[in-house]
Amino acid sequence: MLNWFGREKKVRGWLAVTAEADLLEFAHGRFDPGARPVISIHGVRKLDGDLAKVAHDMRLARYEVAALLRPGEYQFLQVDAPNVPKEELRSAIRWKIRDMIDYHVDDATVDVLDIPPPEGAGARAHFMYAISARNDVIEAKIRLFEQARVPLSVIDIPETAQRNIAALYEDDERAVALAYFAARWGLLTINWRRELYLARRIDVGLEQLAPGAPARDAAQERVAVEIQRTLDHFDRQFGAIPVATMLIAPAPQDGGMAQHLRGRLGIEAQELDLARALAFEEGVPEREMQWRLFHHFGASLRHETKAL
Repeated sequence: MLNWFGREKKVRGWLAVTAEADLLEFAHGRFDPGARPVISIHGVRKLDGDLAKVAHDMRLARYEVAALLRPGEYQFLQVDAPNVPKEELRSAIRWKIRDMIDYHVDDATVDVLDIPPPEGAGARAHFMYAISARNDVIEAKIRLFEQARVPLSVIDIPETAQRNIAALYEDDERAVALAYFAARWGLLTINWRRELYLARRIDVGLEQLAPGAPARDAAQERVAVEIQRTLDHFDRQFGAIPVATMLIAPAPQDGGMAQHLRGRLGIEAQELDLARALAFEEGVPEREMQWRLFHHFGASLRHETKAL
């Protein structure tokens, strides 16, 4: 059909992007009923200081675009769920986090992620996550893409992106833990029935875990201790939800983390195989690209539509 009004029909699914350090990193994903989720395009493009030109060449305006925040651009805070009507929830959460952030709450963009109490939890505490980012950080992201004529639909974070991938490996009865390691940090998540129940940042990254790294054994043991403590904490909070397995996200090279954890944890630990759960139209990416775009893949598989 001719496009009389000069607007392209949006491509189904989500394009998750980051644009910084003169590079555009991206992945587009979609769900097809009765089939594996599909990653239709993914990759890295040099910007040469001109996001608008790259956006035009790639026709990014065709997509629903989700921009990923980086660690340090937001805070992810667990709080007790306030006992207030739904319409008062956001203001109540803002009041709760006012002393937990290092800037004035009036300068914050805040969203809320519920942690549903399991059935039969009784009087157990009901928790929520508050995601807080400085207004100027959010405005800068929006402005960057608006100037390139690519309006953002949502802004996402690694925790929920990681949840989306772990959900592909769940069953209805047991939770899944997933650990991802960037160069200088790690992120551990536990989710059940597509809900994120726990997220914890680990102060160890691949620079310390890679084969040949100084004190690698000590770094691996630090990770094992942090994960075990987190699993114990999860069991105290949500004892009715057993954790089935511990997944390790792909890394540029196998650092032996899954093998180390198998000898330390009371659950199975294994490296995650993205090709088992996702169909890649451009071919299964190499390990380094799987690692680099891991959270882009996850963000492209979002189901909800709300933004920060």
